[in-house]
Amino acid sequence: MIKQKIWIINQYGSLVNTGIGRHRFLSKELANLGYKVSLISARWSHVSKDDELLAPELEEFEDFKFLRIPVIKYKHAHDKKRILNWFYFAFKLLGIGQKLNEKPDVIIYSSPSLIGYLSAYRLAKKYHAKIFFEVRDIWPLTPIQAGGYSPKNPFIRFLQWIEDFAYRKSDQVISLFPYALEHMVEHGMKPDKFIWIPNGIHPTELENAEPLNKSVEAAVPKDKFIVGYTGTFGLANNLSSLIEAAKILKEENEIYFVLVGGGKDKSKLVKMAKNLNNVIFIDPIKNIQIQTMLKEFDVCFVGAKDLPLYKFGTSPNKLSQYMFASKPIIHLIHPKNCECGISIKTDNPKLIAEAIMQLKALDPGERFKMGKIGYDYVIKNLNYTTLSKKLAKKL
Repeated sequence: MIKQKIWIINQYGSLVNTGIGRHRFLSKELANLGYKVSLISARWSHVSKDDELLAPELEEFEDFKFLRIPVIKYKHAHDKKRILNWFYFAFKLLGIGQKLNEKPDVIIYSSPSLIGYLSAYRLAKKYHAKIFFEVRDIWPLTPIQAGGYSPKNPFIRFLQWIEDFAYRKSDQVISLFPYALEHMVEHGMKPDKFIWIPNGIHPTELENAEPLNKSVEAAVPKDKFIVGYTGTFGLANNLSSLIEAAKILKEENEIYFVLVGGGKDKSKLVKMAKNLNNVIFIDPIKNIQIQTMLKEFDVCFVGAKDLPLYKFGTSPNKLSQYMFASKPIIHLIHPKNCECGISIKTDNPKLIAEAIMQLKALDPGERFKMGKIGYDYVIKNLNYTTLSKKLAKKL
């Protein structure tokens, strides 16, 4: 039997410690199922480390090929050169057939950058391959609602045209959001194209977490009740509400807030917490150290802005990581009750503070049982071995 060749294109894909790990694990598991997989990404992005610039352009990794396309280096996520890179990456995609020396049977193109879909579609036509469109962020709806851009903006209109085109032309549409079907149908997709494949975890990777650096470990208060967050400090993560909750609880000497990460909003958040002794900021750590950090937390926080687009559901990477760590979760703006924690359907610091006090009042064993519900769910349903089999049925 000839192995089916799959190209997975994600401009922000990566291998071990940086970028989006989703496609590394899907590639690995699909290869284990007998597919011949090539993962294509940009050599550098705002989530990359400079040492990735020294890595080979094409390498074999965990039984799949990994191709890094050289792009323009830029300063941060909001640098205008990032948008220029979308076009540059899309242009360079057109030549990947020669670099990989193969013809694909299926091309999976992953958002949020929509520009590259046009190149992926052209490649699919050239090689008579099927094309799958994966929606990790619903664009341009996200920049409209979260960034305040006008739907009439010429560039937003161009992105809207690509989104509609992708829904119409793709053979399958992979959504990370369980309730996005209605939106996609409204924009031209046939309902039978829809596949829900959320973000997940790879247990082996998480079980082999690296220890924290001594300085990082020392920064976390000992014998205290820790409310923790790991990830990007950005508008969409709504960490300002967590800081406001910390202000409400500043007299609770046993409760500390530990925020690990970096991003555009970090300086603003540090300024907000300037006079608070119960808030500690820690610089970004490696992905492979996250589970070690989560062991230091008693409760984990997942924030979000109260935006209409979240009616489609959410699938943050950190949520599945928290669940694997068996930690109770305080989750904002979630459409369903969070059985492994407390779900707050409104952006209200007072309710966040009340949820923290409610979880602190529980016996540690009760908190563990709550967290174990999340662990059991993520192992059964959000394991990339399971998710890749779901995808393979459509391949």
